[in-house]
Amino acid sequence: MILAMPAPLPPPNFDAAAAYPQVSQVRAALAARDWPALHALVDGQDPHGRTFLVGEAGETPDIEEFLRGVLAQRPDDRLAGTLLGAYLIRAGWRIRSSYRAQHVSREQFAQFHAHLRRAEQVLIDVTARYPDDPAAWTQRITNARGLQLGQAEARRRYDQLAKHHPHHLPAQASLLQQFCPKWSGTWERAHGFARECADAAPPGAPNAVLVVEAHLEQALDHDDLGKISAHLRSPHVHREIHEAAQRSVWHPGFRNGWGWVWVRSIFAMAFCLMEEYPAAAQQFAAMGPLGDEAMFGYLDGDSTKQFQRFRDKAYAKGGQS
Repeated sequence: MILAMPAPLPPPNFDAAAAYPQVSQVRAALAARDWPALHALVDGQDPHGRTFLVGEAGETPDIEEFLRGVLAQRPDDRLAGTLLGAYLIRAGWRIRSSYRAQHVSREQFAQFHAHLRRAEQVLIDVTARYPDDPAAWTQRITNARGLQLGQAEARRRYDQLAKHHPHHLPAQASLLQQFCPKWSGTWERAHGFARECADAAPPGAPNAVLVVEAHLEQALDHDDLGKISAHLRSPHVHREIHEAAQRSVWHPGFRNGWGWVWVRSIFAMAFCLMEEYPAAAQQFAAMGPLGDEAMFGYLDGDSTKQFQRFRDKAYAKGGQS
């Protein structure tokens, strides 16, 4: 049992820099246009960290001109190309918005696809020069989804990455989205891929979170909380989520490495919806003041409000007096 929190908690801190100090360093290097410092920071990380920092750096506004300048001087610089691709993809997604396709205008789609095509040109060159670069391939998997290149092409890109990095969670999470029905996939394929990744990863690795994410994606297709909860509490789903926890966040070998806040946030949400509040409280307690938007915004669009609501309920019902 987890003790109930003694006082109301502040809103969750969703800023990645709060959990991963290197994010602040990357932001500072970009603000100073200090390319050697940025290179040293990103190149000093493991594959997951490299992909994570590239994604965070890609969110930085107004860096396209700087990155194109670096790339003009160093056309074979893998980081410059990958960062430029990541920036263009994220800029394109902001134009498209997170709404379903029927709520996105023709002009938004045109600008969105223009950004993604520009990103693709840059990233193709990076992966041709450096076929083992995890961050560049991960961006290309996301790009395949946005450009609607199809399931086979997205999987081909993932397989190219997996030759060098077989358990690369950021790429797996991106491909899982491609396999969901909202991107013309099927639940069978989404669940099959999630289990494939979980089963292949070493015990204690975070990859089993994909099993939970796939079940949440399917459950949240229901608009009614009762139906969502019933889906997740059905015997086979309940079993798979618990098995995923045993392989990851409940395993003694689990470490709070890159992406750990997202992983625990996904499990916390699932356990809350399953009404397993002690298990949820355990994950919230492990995060402390941190959090990840994860899928909380699926419920009403307000991730912060939903995260707080779930966290408060988990402590209230899963703690002990």
